[in-house]
Amino acid sequence: MIKKLLLAFGITSIALTATACNTVKGFGRDVESVGEAGEDAID
Repeated sequence: MIKKLLLAFGITSIALTATACNTVKGFGRDVESVGEAGEDAID
């Protein structure tokens, strides 16, 4: 039951994130900016 709930939550999160980006290129930029922010936080 909990696994199904977590799976549904994960799929919903991915869907909402994907629709927030207008294009695949925009999604790539978002992923890149998250990676850069993570690197800055580690440094």
